[in-house]
Amino acid sequence: MNLNQVTVPTLHIPKSVAFYQDLGLKLIVRSDHYARFLCPDGNTTFSIHLTDQLPSGQGISVYFECTDLEGKP
Repeated sequence: MNLNQVTVPTLHIPKSVAFYQDLGLKLIVRSDHYARFLCPDGNTTFSIHLTDQLPSGQGISVYFECTDLEGKP
């Protein structure tokens, strides 16, 4: 199995785009309500979509593995 894409909600596209780019993800699609990134390793993509309200409770958990967080991937 190959993970293709994970999408999570955001309240602010520009701030979220900057955050995920700082983590090393490459921005490949961007609009006012959506952004999609290519992960540094493999072909998996990660995207965000604009929403008026974030999920409550446990919400969404997505884990990225990075061997050198300070050096960034």
